[in-house]
Amino acid sequence: MKKLKLFLVPALLGLLLFSGCSEDEVVVNEAQVLVEYLESADSPFGKDYLNTSIPTIVKSTDVHNALVSPSTDDDYNVIDIRSAEDFGKGHIEGAVNISSKEILSYLKTEKIAMDAKIAVVCYSGQTAGWATSIINLVGYINASSMKWGMCSWASTTTGSWDGNTSNTYAMQIVTEASPKNEAGSLPVLSTGETDGEAILMARANAVLAEGFEAAKITNSAVWDAKDSYHIVNYWSEAHYSDPGHIPTAQQYTPKNDIALDVDLKTLAADKKLAVYCYTGQTSAFTTAYLRILGYDAKSILFGTNGMFYDKCVDAGMTVWNEAQKHEYELVVTD
Repeated sequence: MKKLKLFLVPALLGLLLFSGCSEDEVVVNEAQVLVEYLESADSPFGKDYLNTSIPTIVKSTDVHNALVSPSTDDDYNVIDIRSAEDFGKGHIEGAVNISSKEILSYLKTEKIAMDAKIAVVCYSGQTAGWATSIINLVGYINASSMKWGMCSWASTTTGSWDGNTSNTYAMQIVTEASPKNEAGSLPVLSTGETDGEAILMARANAVLAEGFEAAKITNSAVWDAKDSYHIVNYWSEAHYSDPGHIPTAQQYTPKNDIALDVDLKTLAADKKLAVYCYTGQTSAFTTAYLRILGYDAKSILFGTNGMFYDKCVDAGMTVWNEAQKHEYELVVTD
């Protein structure tokens, strides 16, 4: 019995010492560290990306002009993230076909310079916006999403936008404001990293691995279950009241409100976020940023163009129309 007691004493002392050490460990609030890093001049983008530069968009006319008259200053690396089948049916000359999930590894493998001009191309500009936001954040400062995607390149590639403008919810929007939530906590991140750069890379890779499938949502899914989402109206106060907004949507002014010292913490960390803009392109950029921070954010596809198109036209918002279409040459490899 005495031998057993002698064995237990050091074991218990060791347990107490281990517990004491664990209490002294510093618990890192990863989300806080990450936000502070991304909003600082030390970030890979060199400034507060969300509140200075989103969305980084290039017009198809600019990409086309660069290809017609290429020079050291204005030539683009065109990355087409559509399916291999659709790429084969028609793509921009010189474009490479890469899955959106593989875009970051491709840039690193090919040693594309961090300041190289990159145009990311998809069907409608939305998936490309999501992917571009991520590579911008990790340091590809001159990467842009091509506005309207391949829908603006040629008449044979306009299908995504031609079939997705709608007035389905035009009679259901409201003008009364919904006040923002009280400030709460940031999401909980658990990458195991402790500094901003390492946390960012871990989160960027995780969000890319999820794919845009995890970051998008149809307008009907939101309208059918509005109370299940914190709906984020990401445009000006003026348009929030005229023409109006989705009932319960809270207004956040771009390049201002979603910042640590403004209203970032009023976003629900324990609820799905449904973010919308005029076309779904800016909201795709913003959603990627929020998902990197740990929010369960989703971009409403086609924005208000897909919900109350005519009111958008009347209010002078950005809309898809015939003027956005061009007849630029396509390379067919099928």
